[in-house]
Amino acid sequence: MDQLSELRAFCRVVEAGSFTAAAAAVNMSHTAFSRQVRQLEDRLGVQLLNRTTRKLALTEAGHGYYERARRILDDLQDADLAIAQHHATPAGRLRINAPMAFGTIDLAVWLPRFMERYPQLHVELVCNDRHVDLIEDGFDVGIRLARDMPDSTLVARKLASMTTMLVASPEYLQRHGMPAAPADLARYNCLTYTIVPRPQEWTFTLPDGDLQTVTVRGSLQANTGVALRLAALGGVGIATTASFIVQNDLAQGSLVQVLPGYPMRSRSLYAVYPQSHHVSAKVKAFVEFAADIYRQPAWS
Repeated sequence: MDQLSELRAFCRVVEAGSFTAAAAAVNMSHTAFSRQVRQLEDRLGVQLLNRTTRKLALTEAGHGYYERARRILDDLQDADLAIAQHHATPAGRLRINAPMAFGTIDLAVWLPRFMERYPQLHVELVCNDRHVDLIEDGFDVGIRLARDMPDSTLVARKLASMTTMLVASPEYLQRHGMPAAPADLARYNCLTYTIVPRPQEWTFTLPDGDLQTVTVRGSLQANTGVALRLAALGGVGIATTASFIVQNDLAQGSLVQVLPGYPMRSRSLYAVYPQSHHVSAKVKAFVEFAADIYRQPAWS
């Protein structure tokens, strides 16, 4: 039995939830499917599935192996499509990783339009704020917000620039006054974003172009800009946030930008994906669609 058949049998069993259902879907016998998966486990020297009379479940090793096997089969499918057609139609599973706030507030707004354009795609969007290795974790493409992208094996396409700003509610500023310069922030309750290296150090560009870093303190730290936005709306203090999170609040007047004459360092929005001589049609389609969306970002 060849290895590719074993991979297909293993993935079909995992996705169908049972040997019986997987075998029936391709008109094969339960015994044949079971034998293929057993041969795969014997060749690897590791158990991939825990079997009981009522259900089966992936082992820890099985989880990792399934992600890689699924990626191999998806890439093979893309390659087949590219050969069969002059212009491959994006199809199969597309796994996207994005920061939690950006993925839920911004990307998820236009993702349905992308899916409508490419109905043969099955999209899996995973949003989190931890460091994710696209290759290790089996993602096709990622969205990153960063001041600088480190050299790596990933291709990084810059999509847009994004302002980092300070905001507060009108009520808070009525009670405490509007700061006139960065140094004034020492007497304000400052709400900080903990994922950056030094959350309590805020750096501003002065009118003459020099940089000034001030140390701030406050009653709330959070690892998501969404929580800081809500705290600012509640009048808790002055929050640092990305412009896409508060664009509607600023337009409605429920939040006010603080120290607009002292800009903070901006960040850039990137689409990143593994380097390859053959970038899949689905990744190309997603990156190009995102580039069109952010040619004129809403937050600008």
